[in-house]
Amino acid sequence: MMMHNRNTYQLMAEYNCWMNQNIYQVCESIPDEQRKQDRGAFFKSIHGTLNHLLYGDKVWMGRFTNQPFSGTSLSQELYADFAELRAEREQTDEQILDWSKTLDPDWLNQPFEYVSQSGQKRPVMPAWILVTHLFNHQTHHRGQVTTLIKQLGYEPGVTDIPWMPGVSGLGSE
Repeated sequence: MMMHNRNTYQLMAEYNCWMNQNIYQVCESIPDEQRKQDRGAFFKSIHGTLNHLLYGDKVWMGRFTNQPFSGTSLSQELYADFAELRAEREQTDEQILDWSKTLDPDWLNQPFEYVSQSGQKRPVMPAWILVTHLFNHQTHHRGQVTTLIKQLGYEPGVTDIPWMPGVSGLGSE
């Protein structure tokens, strides 16, 4: 049996906070109309993708903490106002970070069962696979956002974990 520890997920939760802070800082300087313009991304716009990221995190955290989040669709706009979206993002990131510090290897290796948003029972698999998916999903869609930001001429900055403040070896290459 593969064992997983919380250090990996704490690192990913810290990375999630750091990257979201950076992305939202850049997005704050992008005019609302440009942030919401359909740019051909899967969730259309920068704003739509940021909403989807928050939606996905709330759904998964609801499953992991037995406090279900009731949403209507993966493309649901949770917040039209950027400041409200950002405030909820920051609060959710803190919840994810706090939760990551409580993860137990036994729980991570336990079978996890859940029902999809459409009401479909999903295959049972170890919790660590789904926790890994939570963080992979974030990285995947943030990559889309950084591409859209770059296409508009804005700079998202460094996105690599080894250069995240507080990571051992920072600045060594």
